[in-house]
Amino acid sequence: MAAEAVKVIVRCRPLNDREKQLRSKIVLTMDSARRQCSSSGPREPLAACRLIHVNSSHIFRWGSFDIRDQTTEQIYNEIAYPLVEGVTEGYNGTIFAYGQTGSGKSFTMQGILDPPSQKGIIPRAFEHLFESVQCAENAKFLIRASYLEIYNEDIRDLLGVDTKQKLELKEHPEKGIYVKGLSLHTVHSMVQCERIMETGLKNRAVGYTLMNKDSSRSHSIFTITMEIYTVDERGKDHLRAAKLNLVDLAGSERQSKTGAVGERLKEATKINLSLSALSNVISALTDSRCTHIPYRDSKLTRVLQDSLGGNTKTLMVACLSPADNNYDETLSTLRYAHRAKNIQNKPHINEDPKDALLREYQEEIKKLKAILAQQSNTAGLLHLLPSNTAQPERKADLPSEAQADTEKEKELIREEYEKKLGKLKADYEAEQKSRIQLEEDIRALKIACDHQLTALEERKEAGTTQPVETPPEQVPQGPALETEVSIKVSQKDEFLSEG
Repeated sequence: MAAEAVKVIVRCRPLNDREKQLRSKIVLTMDSARRQCSSSGPREPLAACRLIHVNSSHIFRWGSFDIRDQTTEQIYNEIAYPLVEGVTEGYNGTIFAYGQTGSGKSFTMQGILDPPSQKGIIPRAFEHLFESVQCAENAKFLIRASYLEIYNEDIRDLLGVDTKQKLELKEHPEKGIYVKGLSLHTVHSMVQCERIMETGLKNRAVGYTLMNKDSSRSHSIFTITMEIYTVDERGKDHLRAAKLNLVDLAGSERQSKTGAVGERLKEATKINLSLSALSNVISALTDSRCTHIPYRDSKLTRVLQDSLGGNTKTLMVACLSPADNNYDETLSTLRYAHRAKNIQNKPHINEDPKDALLREYQEEIKKLKAILAQQSNTAGLLHLLPSNTAQPERKADLPSEAQADTEKEKELIREEYEKKLGKLKADYEAEQKSRIQLEEDIRALKIACDHQLTALEERKEAGTTQPVETPPEQVPQGPALETEVSIKVSQKDEFLSEG
């Protein structure tokens, strides 16, 4: 299995209004040709600038301070498009944005509608996936979406009935890491995906800080699960399953800059702790001497475990601020990106997953067909055989391996047919035995009723008032006993005549 490095891109925004009011200076320059970021500290001469190399990646800027502006559309077409295209082929994919608060992470992932070129990566991924579905031939797709957030180290379902309910993180030997109770919503169009995302965004935790009026107070993960069912030229079906994680991380914060107090300070502490755990995981993955990867230190790293060193194609967008008062945070983000690009993942196509929902649907259809066949007459048993068994033998010029495979499939079909036929015969014999037992019970009941009627007639002729002895389970005696017993006997006779 070929290894693939995590792809990292760097995107720098222009000075925002707050930085302009503070009269901040630009201390970050980037060279796309050399793939280098140069940063000089507020008190450092430009000649002593620090260089960060971001290999196998691209550097993007937007804003008037650069010669040309790069849009989110360019980022998606050049970098994200191949990753999302891989999802339609059966690979897992993850795209996440990292950076300090207010550096443009949500702008990159969510984007804005005007101008259209700045529409975010998430809505562009929706459009890409459903265009691929519409263009696909001889294939069936099942697409489901989920949306969660990690707020104060608690996992919450942004699309659930109770968005404040805490969910548990579980691990399954086949499914891997999953969130128990997380709702999955089947989607059929890009519009449905966008509506679901809008619903989740309304439920996501945001708050005001001095650096960002709409600061994300939680990490959010929008996951699209795609199952692909195809049939090859030989008529054999194939099932692939892929997952696309679109992650919008909360930004790292300094209390002295954000002015966070009370609940906001608690949120910032949890955010910084989870990002620190993510940094430790990245450092451990890139250190050949490290024997333990601390995935369990945070819910965030646990959820993203497969995206960091596992079976996933991963893209990281490092978002930067060029201002001198954010110099330390910018340098930290660049070092973060420099380490992340050395992580080696092992992505592969997820063929025939055991937990695929499409597979369950196909098996359920087969069971329903078998039930319908069992309810028909004996000739209906032939419907249990697939249609291709009634076809004449294939031409003798087929390759020997193909003939062997065909004979093996025929033998399996015959064995399945004999097994089902034997089960039906056993069920039929058991039913006959039950019918005989029922007839004997009815006959015994009729004899008991006749005995009671005879005793009743004898008592009337003798003129005695002594009651007739009846078993405990019989109905109580009374004036209408004779009529009631006669009705029951008549009903039993009718049942036996129908049988």
